[in-house]
Amino acid sequence: MAAPTLTIDLAALVTNWRNLAAASAAETGAVVKADAYGLGMSKVAPVLAREGVRTFFVALAEEGTQLRRILGEGPEICVFNGHMDGDARPIAEAGLTPMVNSIDQMVRHVEALPGHPFGIQLDTGMNRLGMEPAEWQALREIAVSQGPRLIMSHLACADEPDHEMNAHQLAAFREMTDGIDAPRSFAATGGILLGPDYHFDVTRPGVGLYGGLPFVDAQPVVHLDVPVIQLRDVAPGETVGYGNTWTAERETKVATIAAGYADGIHRIMGPNAWVFAGETRCKVLGRVSMDLIGVDVTDAPEVPETVEVLGRHQSIDTLADAAGTIGYEILTALGDRYHRSYTCG
Repeated sequence: MAAPTLTIDLAALVTNWRNLAAASAAETGAVVKADAYGLGMSKVAPVLAREGVRTFFVALAEEGTQLRRILGEGPEICVFNGHMDGDARPIAEAGLTPMVNSIDQMVRHVEALPGHPFGIQLDTGMNRLGMEPAEWQALREIAVSQGPRLIMSHLACADEPDHEMNAHQLAAFREMTDGIDAPRSFAATGGILLGPDYHFDVTRPGVGLYGGLPFVDAQPVVHLDVPVIQLRDVAPGETVGYGNTWTAERETKVATIAAGYADGIHRIMGPNAWVFAGETRCKVLGRVSMDLIGVDVTDAPEVPETVEVLGRHQSIDTLADAAGTIGYEILTALGDRYHRSYTCG
């Protein structure tokens, strides 16, 4: 294997969507922003559409335009960032549904594209996107009369089921939307797992589709196998990598593998990261370089040709823990130097 191979298991992705859909009586959409969390919108979205997804979510109008080219007519494509300045043409040409976030966006949308579908995003306490209660109260009657396609909000702490913010936001969302004759959406992956009170009419799983927490039962979707370039025997007292940050305490067989922080293997994770040679857990040694990483393969029963960085033994969230981050960042940081392979199980 000349290059590291990133294998995306589309069958596992579909299984994750089915399982999240089965957890709710609502319509189950799919979030494919950021190039389907770095895994390739052009591969991921058609598989989900064939499975039955009718509503997709992206962040930007440009992403929506790309997705429309991929999917063609039919599925609804909602844009979280709403109707930004300059978005009228892509929204109209691609038939996108902007989730308007403010009175200014509503005015922009109605003036530029009268009669064009839109949705509404409300802020129920996250203070990120959406209309705050006072703003919504001023606009509600006019906005509802225009027939919004969807009204949504976003949970700040859904990955912590016992967090008091969840119930606070649910009450706020109900207060702001009860009595409105429009579909509602409140739950991403974490919200789906909080239970039926949070599901409303449309759910929008994202990271759970791709194998990430808080969906603990998710099947792994991403498999990353990295080739060994060179092996060497390192004597006690010798060091490995930049800065001499790791010193051998025993005779150590060190494999240099062909990936680094240019490929999304963050430099900061070096002291806490592991990979797998077959069934053997192998410590990353010293600093992660731009293109190379040293690995202790002393205890592996056979000299490995490749090591597993992500896959059956190690999830995106395990790797994220080593870097003090979250699985989302691991997924979206995976570099374009990998040989990408898509499988269906």
